[in-house]
Amino acid sequence: MGKGVKYTVSTVRRKIILVDDSKFSLAMGMQRLESLYEIFPALSAEEMFQLLENINPDVILLDINMPEVDGYEAITQLKADVRFADIPVIFLTGKSDEDSMVRALYLGAVDYVTKPFSASLLQERIEKLLQSDPRQDLEADVSLQNAQNVDKPCILAVDDVPHMLRSIQYALRSKFNVHALLKPEMLEEFLQKINVTPDLFLLDFNMPVINGYDLFLKIRELPEHKQTPIIFLTSEGTIDNVTAAVNLGASDFIVKPFNSSTLREKVTKHIFRDKYLK
Repeated sequence: MGKGVKYTVSTVRRKIILVDDSKFSLAMGMQRLESLYEIFPALSAEEMFQLLENINPDVILLDINMPEVDGYEAITQLKADVRFADIPVIFLTGKSDEDSMVRALYLGAVDYVTKPFSASLLQERIEKLLQSDPRQDLEADVSLQNAQNVDKPCILAVDDVPHMLRSIQYALRSKFNVHALLKPEMLEEFLQKINVTPDLFLLDFNMPVINGYDLFLKIRELPEHKQTPIIFLTSEGTIDNVTAAVNLGASDFIVKPFNSSTLREKVTKHIFRDKYLK
């Protein structure tokens, strides 16, 4: 959240499903949130889905480490069901490593809070989610990050799915200045808006209006980007796609879901390729 930005708790009592296999964690979560929200506890993913048959929550708070069905599988099932796919999920977990966070965002989580958590921080994250548009929020977060890291190499990631861009942002933010573009057809306008020259592009394949292949050619038409490294980052890692990317002249090809350290290594390699070739 940016400095000076305040979020006030809604006067409407919002519904939250809190999922954790620990009764102690459930009790703590309810104690900290029930004065503000209507909390529905669940000790497992199975109980969560049972609750979803009868209530329509505003948010789901989801643990990762649970028996039988863990948080990753639970969110995968949620996103695959048209009835529940649009319910925002915040992971609330003891796993604090970067790869766990990146994987959660890749799978569709809108936020990630680690235990032990501050009640005020969690309330702030929930209210921020309830009072904002995810796409506008993504752009605001990236803009704030970029303003604070202007000396780092610049990456432009292009994908039409907001949570994919968030996962890329989190994976690269320690070393790079990451810009995110949701509408590939707006490339030139977006480049003028951010007023910086990307050192590398990350492109998805399947996007509406203009796909990754056509966007690659469009980038190469720009005089300043005839040699800029371009990496395809896609879930469609078929031989045909890899071959097509190589024939186009792509610098690399990474299959989703990606490992954050591998993504950083490849991006670093191609940004500083002259150094590596010496």
